[in-house]
Amino acid sequence: MDQNKPDTASDDKSTKHGGREELERLFQELVIETVTVEHPEVFTVEAMMPHIKHLTGAISKNLFLKDKKKKGLWLLTARHEVTVNLNDLAKQVGAPGGFRFADESLLKEALGVGQGCVTPFAIFNDKTNKVKLLVDSDFVNGGHERVYGHPMVNSATTGVTPEDLMKFWKETGHEPILVTL
Repeated sequence: MDQNKPDTASDDKSTKHGGREELERLFQELVIETVTVEHPEVFTVEAMMPHIKHLTGAISKNLFLKDKKKKGLWLLTARHEVTVNLNDLAKQVGAPGGFRFADESLLKEALGVGQGCVTPFAIFNDKTNKVKLLVDSDFVNGGHERVYGHPMVNSATTGVTPEDLMKFWKETGHEPILVTL
């Protein structure tokens, strides 16, 4: 790595992964308009909510999962207030053996973010399509003006239209599997 160039990847990530700057550049290339709110670093949706309560739209909750047969990695994006039953979700998508939470080392390796920074936008770091993308149908089809997630750091929240989020995912080679939660 060139020592004169700053590492634009987020904290504790391999340089093979893009960080906030790379994500913002991709949004520009895809002509995706964003709305971003800076806030203190947060590690849960609950801690974030006081800083973004003025926003209208769907705030994401993102779970990085592994099927119990260790055959696949999954990113679930849902509305933050939705309760997720992992057993029901696994049956809905045919995940072998059900789901469990994947460990942070897998998260960093696959998506380039750590716990507290999981975001629907991190899928752009999955260049080899190892991660299957599960999306709460209401998150993208519920008539929300914007949908929000972290821009690869947990000190900001970025919103895009649901249509632009679908475009973003498709441009990264990920076809969302819509689920009902």
